[in-house]
Amino acid sequence: MKLLVGLGNPGPKYAGTRHNVGFDVIDYLAAAPGTSSFRERFEALVAERQEGGEAVLLVKPLTFMNLSGRSVRAALDFYKLSVDQLLVVCDDFNLPLGKLRVRAKGSHGGQNGLRNIQDQLGTDGYARLRIGVGQPGVGEAVDFVLSRFKPGERTAAEDAVARAAQAAAVWATSGIEECMNRFNGTDDPQQPKKEKKPKPSSDAG
Repeated sequence: MKLLVGLGNPGPKYAGTRHNVGFDVIDYLAAAPGTSSFRERFEALVAERQEGGEAVLLVKPLTFMNLSGRSVRAALDFYKLSVDQLLVVCDDFNLPLGKLRVRAKGSHGGQNGLRNIQDQLGTDGYARLRIGVGQPGVGEAVDFVLSRFKPGERTAAEDAVARAAQAAAVWATSGIEECMNRFNGTDDPQQPKKEKKPKPSSDAG
């Protein structure tokens, strides 16, 4: 079993905001045929689906962003899963709109949901998928992430959610390395990231 957690804030007030793109990825996957209905467990809404024969638990914590780790910890403990079986999807205002970044581990980078998960698990050694939501002006971070996408941004945001859902499915079936190879640094998930070739020497004969 794999645990896929999308971060966000519950309730209609926050639906569609930049901070809720993690929830949007979970909802995108949950809309696919063969997914169970959501039910409330672990202080979260939880559904289950199969990806390539792998059971994947889709989780939307209801604790609000800053306490997301409580749901993650409870689900991991209940199913006796390791952090290697966890992927967390969240927003990142340090990335350009629509950009994806997959990491096997790392710091929370100021993202409060990741911060609380790290505190609850006692480690930063879990995979995370960040979705760029655009960059705020100076001193505008809180209001910015709680705002909704502008009309001109919606297509890019929707495309990013769809690609992030595809990335999560690749992670569940093929692992974090394959996911990073296919979705970091490219807008075409069908093609692995190309390595830069060394420039030819300019020295003559």
